[in-house]
Amino acid sequence: MAEFTVAEAVALLERTPRELDVWLRGLPEPWLEARTEGPESFSPRDVIGHLIGGERTDWMARTRVILQFGEGRAFEPFDRFAFQRESAGRPIAELLDEFARLRRENLDALREMQLSQADLERLGRHPDATFPPVTLRQLLATWVVHDLSHVAQIARVMAKRYADDIGPWKAYHSIFNR
Repeated sequence: MAEFTVAEAVALLERTPRELDVWLRGLPEPWLEARTEGPESFSPRDVIGHLIGGERTDWMARTRVILQFGEGRAFEPFDRFAFQRESAGRPIAELLDEFARLRRENLDALREMQLSQADLERLGRHPDATFPPVTLRQLLATWVVHDLSHVAQIARVMAKRYADDIGPWKAYHSIFNR
């Protein structure tokens, strides 16, 4: 298993906005609004709104809390559903542009921090008291995995739109197993 590095994390994180832009910009609305995993599940548009929320209030905010306060101050709770208020009715192009801008600003700020190995081992405290302390390394690695999870989620939700249309080939596509 590979060891986390900030440079490798940034290399992936800076690509996510471009990948999602190429994939989603200009798609017909049924693709963007697909909620094939239930009425409370995220559509591709919802995922972009959710990612914007993380850029505004989660990853870098928590990084700063760890560096400034360590375990002395818990992270602010992250509202996973704030996007429902903040991005409702906005065109996908506008959401993609905002996500790209916020991500670029956050990664620029992260690079400027020039984090040391000692910084990456600093501990922070989750707002859920039952959650164990986390290192900055774990937080930043989770940011990467969070992106990858949502890219996979978008692919899965979109694929499920055609689950019945592909007939018996469905048995050959693992994307339908979740």
